[in-house]
Amino acid sequence: MKIYNLFPLLAGPLANWTPHLERAAAMGFDWIFVNPIQPPGRSGSLYSISDYFGVNPALLAPGSRERPETQVKDMIKVAEGLGLRLMIDLVINHCAVDSPLTQTHPDWFKREGGRIAHPFCLEEDGRKVVWEDLAQFDHSHSADAKGLRDYAGKLVAHLIELGFAGFRCDAAYQIPTDFWRRLIKDTRRQHADVVFVAETLGCSPDQTRQTAAAGFDAIFNSAKWWDFSSPWLLEQYELTRQIAPSIGFPESHDTPRLFAESGHNINALKQRYLFTALFSAGVLMPMGYEFGFQRPLHVVKTRPEDWESPGVDLTAFITAVNGIKAAYPVFREEGLIQRLESPNPAVLLLWQASTQGHGQALLVLNKDPWNRQHFHCDDLYRLVQAPPPLLDVSPEWAMDFLPTPFDFELDPGMARVFVTRP
Repeated sequence: MKIYNLFPLLAGPLANWTPHLERAAAMGFDWIFVNPIQPPGRSGSLYSISDYFGVNPALLAPGSRERPETQVKDMIKVAEGLGLRLMIDLVINHCAVDSPLTQTHPDWFKREGGRIAHPFCLEEDGRKVVWEDLAQFDHSHSADAKGLRDYAGKLVAHLIELGFAGFRCDAAYQIPTDFWRRLIKDTRRQHADVVFVAETLGCSPDQTRQTAAAGFDAIFNSAKWWDFSSPWLLEQYELTRQIAPSIGFPESHDTPRLFAESGHNINALKQRYLFTALFSAGVLMPMGYEFGFQRPLHVVKTRPEDWESPGVDLTAFITAVNGIKAAYPVFREEGLIQRLESPNPAVLLLWQASTQGHGQALLVLNKDPWNRQHFHCDDLYRLVQAPPPLLDVSPEWAMDFLPTPFDFELDPGMARVFVTRP
């Protein structure tokens, strides 16, 4: 999956989404992921859902007489006409603390001291962060577990009826695997091709494996934070790759904007997108990344007026990278990956091999987004386990002939992408 994250609060009313959908399709994305579109509770957060079967008034055309559901369906028809499938957040770990569900179904919620419990997380420094605008569902010990599960099933069926073909399951690891297994199995009895993706960031590889094994089609990986040297990313990848494919991302709606974080370095944007797109089976990119947006996406405060004047235009580069991913199946599966010794420690040398007979790839990446780095190899063919030819399919300045020995001055953050024939 090549996923473009269309952030609802930045895009505005559904009727205005067409240019964003067209741009995503032109860049070679085949999925659109949208964050929750339901009405939020009093906090205004997209992830604090008050009415699961409604549509956020901020996303409706002012003065329109069309039903909210019709406006959603019309948007999805436009997307499908462009060859795009729609994925939406499935937020069933919690709801808004002021949702009517807390009154109509009090048995569905966790309790602490007699009160409905709020979900929380522990920061790296041990600090406890509590989301007081959220009420946490009790999927494990609810006196009406079946009612809660049936409600989730009705919600999934409703969203499928609107036209959504996939779900990013928010905080999936916090919900019992048995719950997911039954929900996914029940859904696929009627809709065999619906996709379920587990959000498992922040949990251990073992937790990720257990969650993924419930029947999820994919999980998200942490390639965004890799320093291109430490062993942890490849170790995590190896632990989970045979359970479910993974999806990388250069930034997300939960992270700072990379263009601002990197000191306005366009090479850092290119480097991280190429790496996350080619490292694992799937990739996700939030809207605005292609233009070097600097304001972080905010689940409460972001508005269409926050659309920025483009600082850069990476649409051609992203299109080229997505084209590589589409053309060479080795980049669309969780195959074998091995980091090779590089004569220049500032250069990442990564070998990838398909386990399904789809060839091999060699990634030569300048880790340094600020300075040029030299790469030398006596014979590139010694780095792959396949006969010639080795093709240069790099998104920029691809070479028709690969000399032996091979010498190349890598521009800041630049990568050379080589593939063997399947």
